[in-house]
Amino acid sequence: MQKSITVLLTAGLLAAGSALAQSDIKLADNAPDRYIVEKGDTLWSIAQRFLKEPWRWPEIWRMNQDQVKNPHRISPGMVLALDRGKQQLQVAQTTMKLSPQVRAETLPPSDAIPAIPPNLIEPFLTEPLVIEEGGLSKAPRIVATEENRVNLGPGNIAYVNGVANSKSEVWQVYRPGRPLVDPDSNRTLGYEAIYLGTGKLIRRGDPSTLQIVASKQEISAGDRLIPAGAPVVNQYMPHAPSSMIRGRIIGMYGRLASSEGGRNSVVSINRGSRDGMETGHVLAIYRHGATVPDPAATVSRDRAPRIGLPDERYGLIFIFRTFNSVSYALVMESSRPVAPGDVVRSP
Repeated sequence: MQKSITVLLTAGLLAAGSALAQSDIKLADNAPDRYIVEKGDTLWSIAQRFLKEPWRWPEIWRMNQDQVKNPHRISPGMVLALDRGKQQLQVAQTTMKLSPQVRAETLPPSDAIPAIPPNLIEPFLTEPLVIEEGGLSKAPRIVATEENRVNLGPGNIAYVNGVANSKSEVWQVYRPGRPLVDPDSNRTLGYEAIYLGTGKLIRRGDPSTLQIVASKQEISAGDRLIPAGAPVVNQYMPHAPSSMIRGRIIGMYGRLASSEGGRNSVVSINRGSRDGMETGHVLAIYRHGATVPDPAATVSRDRAPRIGLPDERYGLIFIFRTFNSVSYALVMESSRPVAPGDVVRSP
């Protein structure tokens, strides 16, 4: 197979043995001798097969960047090989074809393997909206519905005020949601607007006519509109914060405040851009250590001195969107239910 294919395979995962030996990055205990990249893989899931800390693949890529310029060009059919005798990851000298029809040529960018599952976060790149109290009060609103319908869905018509002079044609529909309360200070950091659906202007005026083209929840008179921006799907580079960050999980997006989540859940945390949070940051999740009475105490259990147990690490989150005081993250790994109030900090 051409060099253009096999060299790209090393991106984010492969490095010279000396570079691997000089780092503290460790191979997974059950790392395979050989792996063929498949459709549906992500850079994270591939790295899980070879590294004990899969989120650290960009560090290995930087060690080898003279050979590999773009870690996001790995495509289905490329091959990874592990030399266990030398404890080295190497580029396979041959590339397996996915089918007899697949030719030995560079695959188009549309087939490139993403860093994390894009289908899990694309809807949230515009949907989670953090606003100040009353932040939607001046936004355009639905003043009436066709035939006085109580609830609208795809294909239905809404009449809206406040959009006649706007250049936007596509609008997202929101409803004010629950407050985002900091578990540490009990201070309200903002309010989470609930995304209801999307509509397209078909006639401008006062009011204007909006046709609902998609909906997640029923849309009604009084709901507010915000211009729809095209989501930008980044090729994320996972990395640890440059300084120690410690925060708490506020809740699971789109669920009750007390709801628990798990792997692939989207969570909000009480740290944002003003606290140093960046897109791509990886944080570890810890269950906050309980306090228990000292069993050796001679007084009653209620009066016994309390012993604080350590926080227990049980997962990882990946930050994909930040606001001033709040960030949203995808739960990448979790060995127990993720709960509001759990601690997140630099891994």
